[in-house]
Amino acid sequence: MNARLTTLAVAGAPALMALYGGIRLLPGSREPGLGWTAGHTAMFAALLLFVPLLLALRRPLAPRGTAAGRLAAGAALGTALVGLAASLVQIGIDLYVGLAAADKAEQSRLFSRVQDIPGVLPAVYRVGPLLFYVGLLALLVAASVGAARTLRWWSPVLMLVGTVATAADLAFIPFAALCYLGALAPLARPATAPRAALA
Repeated sequence: MNARLTTLAVAGAPALMALYGGIRLLPGSREPGLGWTAGHTAMFAALLLFVPLLLALRRPLAPRGTAAGRLAAGAALGTALVGLAASLVQIGIDLYVGLAAADKAEQSRLFSRVQDIPGVLPAVYRVGPLLFYVGLLALLVAASVGAARTLRWWSPVLMLVGTVATAADLAFIPFAALCYLGALAPLARPATAPRAALA
């Protein structure tokens, strides 16, 4: 069941990310309406699918590493999950505002009202979501080195390239999704695959 869910998430999370990124490029998709709701629903689902991916990255590190390595992997997982929760809250707010607002002006007013709440901007918009990418990158690095190696060196590199691209411009989200698919694809390999295939 875990392997099946991981395989589904490997394909599903990047695909839903790409769908969100593609919808964002359509006229009218950045104001209340079908495009806004469909795109943010796709991204919310994509983020949920990262939960089994994070657990799949952590799982092989638990029995094989040193105590310090296991502690570091656990910290990376915790960091990623905290950041993921912040990202889900952010997308949830976006969905609520998009559904509640009648037009672009009301959408802006609702966003201002939410973001004026003390702590919301750093926790949900500025710092919190970054923890997801920091933790994910740390897990990818750990999974691509040492005795517990289940990924190749290019997995964290692809993830970093995709993340930097979206930080530069959200129009690159479909490109980032492709990078994430490449980075995570080895997780879909059956657990019985020989390690020689990774060399």
